[in-house]
Amino acid sequence: MEIKEAQEIVDQWIKTVGVRYFSELTNMALLTEEVGEVARIIARRYGDQVAKQGDLDKQLADELADVLWVLICIANQTGIDLEEALRRNIDKKLTRDKDRFESLRQS
Repeated sequence: MEIKEAQEIVDQWIKTVGVRYFSELTNMALLTEEVGEVARIIARRYGDQVAKQGDLDKQLADELADVLWVLICIANQTGIDLEEALRRNIDKKLTRDKDRFESLRQS
């Protein structure tokens, strides 16, 4: 699935199943909450925190998909083509960082 297609699928779901988008501010709060869930799983599964019983059934892939879902909602609401934005961002990083890590690659 391409990013543009994902944006269209989310938009159709919102309009047919979800009825309407939450406000941008509400979606920002939801994005923060979902990123927190990702952080919790990573800290307890890969970090030094001990997992609680309720954390064991949480799936990192599902939580990352939740983050992507809300991110797509925000992009749709604000008229951002995420595919184009990502392309421009990668180009920016390539230009900006092409020599930045040279010393690390040589070691």
